Amino acid sequence: MRYGRKALGGIPKTVHGGQAWKTEGIEDYSHNLNPFGPPECLPEIIATAMDDIGHYPDDNCTELKASLSKVFSLREDNITIGAGSSEIIRNFPNAFLERGEKAVICRPSFAEYAQQCRVTGVDVSYSDLLEEEDFRIDSERISAAIKSGAKALYICNPNNPTGRIEPKRKILSIVKECRDEGVLVFLDETLLELVPDHDEISCMKHVNEYDNLVVAGSLTKSFAIPGIRIGYGAASASLIEEMNKIRMTWNVGQIEQNVARILMTEHMGYVREAASVMAKESKTMNSRLNGIGFPAGKVSDSFFYFCSVKGLGMKGSDFQKLMLKEKIMVRDCASFGAEFEHFVRFSVKDGERNGMFVKAVENSMKRQG
Repeated sequence: MRYGRKALGGIPKTVHGGQAWKTEGIEDYSHNLNPFGPPECLPEIIATAMDDIGHYPDDNCTELKASLSKVFSLREDNITIGAGSSEIIRNFPNAFLERGEKAVICRPSFAEYAQQCRVTGVDVSYSDLLEEEDFRIDSERISAAIKSGAKALYICNPNNPTGRIEPKRKILSIVKECRDEGVLVFLDETLLELVPDHDEISCMKHVNEYDNLVVAGSLTKSFAIPGIRIGYGAASASLIEEMNKIRMTWNVGQIEQNVARILMTEHMGYVREAASVMAKESKTMNSRLNGIGFPAGKVSDSFFYFCSVKGLGMKGSDFQKLMLKEKIMVRDCASFGAEFEHFVRFSVKDGERNGMFVKAVENSMKRQG
């Protein structure tokens, strides 16, 4: 006898990059973390919480919210804290969407959006990002999608896995149209802080202007600390109140709260410097890859690339295997859908490692040839 909920039948486990740590000696280009790793002061920051771990953590994350409110020029009641942005992604449909309602998700995009919608019994509809349109959001298709009975729209900026960034005016125009139609918008900006001009692109500070907007962020990528789960969401006070109703009690430990507060208030310069270096190195990496005949295309909007290797006579899985022989892991993007089985994703790092990456690509292409 099966005891699980019917809604969970057939829902697969999501697939993520960043798995090279399981294999010794592999340089991981499949994830999109700050390539310089965590700040050197991280152990000292973690130690600041040791005196407080003998009691329950502050369930309201009071000090952290106070710090983030200053960083983002928001009120404390505009902020909710999660165990990574993945918890914010989970809480959104649980707070706002009813079973049988419809959410529109751009495709390809981060798999957790659809996963969490399906877990709550929400129907998922896709608005496809097309290769011939450089995987940009088509405002007219989005408009048609949200007018077809949608309750929520998901946007990832920069989009994962394509790396494309949409300008703030375009995002806010979509948010406004959604508001007029009574549609909520979940905007994932988890990857945005590692992009130069982040502040001019982010919609985080606009949540009080749009009562249908939830913006998610995280320290995972920007500080390269995926093993410490810290995420946050920003929205109007009324939306935050609803999300906190279904938030798990004591969801963020005292160590995580201290780490997030200190990193966000004292060490954002570390992230800005990494973003600047990667933007410069991306241009060099792109030029070298195209120069050896690899289809890297235009310089990425962000710090990672989404490329088809079909023209090289390969699927993404083939290229991944060849690169593993060179001690480098890239992301096979077939998990984003069968139509992306020829695509791979890889990140930008520092000049020395990017040079090794280009050489590995060249060797892999020779092997294939």
